[in-house]
Amino acid sequence: MITVATWNVLHRVHAENWYEDVATKWPVEDERIEAIAARIAKRSEQIIALQEVSGDQLAALRDALPDRTIHTLRYPRVPRPKRIPTSLRDRDEYLVLVVDDPGHTVLAAAFGDDPGKGALVVATSGLTVVATHVTGDERRRRQLSTLAGWALSDPSRPAVLLGDFNADRDVVAEGLGAGFTVAELPAGSLPTRPRTSGSKSQFIDHVVTHGADAVEAAVESADGLSDHNPVRATIAV
Repeated sequence: MITVATWNVLHRVHAENWYEDVATKWPVEDERIEAIAARIAKRSEQIIALQEVSGDQLAALRDALPDRTIHTLRYPRVPRPKRIPTSLRDRDEYLVLVVDDPGHTVLAAAFGDDPGKGALVVATSGLTVVATHVTGDERRRRQLSTLAGWALSDPSRPAVLLGDFNADRDVVAEGLGAGFTVAELPAGSLPTRPRTSGSKSQFIDHVVTHGADAVEAAVESADGLSDHNPVRATIAV
């Protein structure tokens, strides 16, 4: 059994650009960054995927997790403030995998049609692990097909995909194709991406498996630290 989690921690510039409540609740970004790093340090999962990690947040994670391996993808696109100057010292945006089993990076790449979204593929001793953030428009279909190929780069190994897919469970399952299973959350679960308006799905962060089973999937409250809630599961290989 391998425990996993995924969480979009919300890059500060995105919060400031889109008037997120998080920026209002946490006016001092350094305090939010430290709270997120402390929360992740306390988590027991063996594999944790993080999306929208700023350079400042990554530095705090490295300080808080000295005994764990941190794999990263730095996107070519750097978030740009549109309304107000940002308090971040390092605006770079990363996709991150925190793992107990060091493994090695197989691939770290932005999608060809979106320099601010992509995937980080790491081979651990028992799994191919894919952390991803998928674009929330018509580019999604091509990106999901690409992800399926990356996840099966070694078809002899079971794979788990963790991330913000910007789509509901059915859309993700159809886009990835046969053999991939998107973990089902219990009835009454907290939304992974709560919304107060609009028609977009509120369940867009997923644990996906191929050649393995995800059990005990659940959503936990972010307690206002991000606009997304963390998702966790246990992988039976």
